[in-house]
Amino acid sequence: MFMLSFVFVFEAMLTVFSRFYSDAIAKKLVHIERNTTRIISKQEEEAEIITSNCNLFEGSWVIDDDVIHPLYNTTTCPFIRTIFDCTNRPDRQYLKYKWQPSACNLPRFDGRNFLRKYKGKQIMFIGDSLSLNNYESFLCLLYVSVPGMNYKTKLTNQSVTVIFEDYEVLVTLFNSLFLVDVEVEPNIGRVLKLNSIKNGEIWKQADVLIFNTWLWWTRGKPKQPWDYIEDGGRLVKDMNRITAFQRGLNTWVKWVETHVDPTKTKVFYQGEAASHHHGEDWGEPGVKGCSNETRPVMGSIYPGVCL
Repeated sequence: MFMLSFVFVFEAMLTVFSRFYSDAIAKKLVHIERNTTRIISKQEEEAEIITSNCNLFEGSWVIDDDVIHPLYNTTTCPFIRTIFDCTNRPDRQYLKYKWQPSACNLPRFDGRNFLRKYKGKQIMFIGDSLSLNNYESFLCLLYVSVPGMNYKTKLTNQSVTVIFEDYEVLVTLFNSLFLVDVEVEPNIGRVLKLNSIKNGEIWKQADVLIFNTWLWWTRGKPKQPWDYIEDGGRLVKDMNRITAFQRGLNTWVKWVETHVDPTKTKVFYQGEAASHHHGEDWGEPGVKGCSNETRPVMGSIYPGVCL
């Protein structure tokens, strides 16, 4: 289910902005998106053009009975980790939901067509476990589109790349919890550097960049993966996390504006998913979490809090 809507990030999805983003960041991200987004439909001859007045985020989850579900079999896809697979669930209905915008139709994803269009290109997911989740599911959608397709895997310290050899398409996951750097400094420890992006040299290789970050900005000890924060040359033990997030994301925006040519590279930022911690948000007071829920919240607007 994780990719049923996200897969269209390459075709038509726009950025979801956190309510904590500053106006300056939002305006910069919108500028980036307007210069990088284009639609890839199921087939070129049947291409659906999604006009600018169609809000892709206004819609609802609907049952899709037009195709056989699931779109790929997790037991036969070599890329899905067990921790991300809904194994042993007694129900299967959740696999049939698709996102339906109110004013337009999203074209169904066509993996073979995607591979043809992106022959010789590299797609890179950069972020935390949300990127990992989407990366693995996207690989499965491509893998099942061409039965018997050859592939190989390349590993580095911070990334893993799957190469679909028949099409020379590279799909990379680059682990970066904050997008900005975390470096180990002698006699200090792990420093989260809000003004530094050294990994950008690697990112510039890709033709499509899909970024995400948020969850780890709010983590405290013992899971907090840094000891100090460096902001404008000043080293602090801690600071307001939303402020830190904004400054780090501003650094990322400046990197994109400086180093990415929108005529050659597409850039996307995936916002954080809605929270599902309190049942009263969806009409079930007393429920804590969504572990026993089997249907999505209906309607075009999520009633809870989006972070």
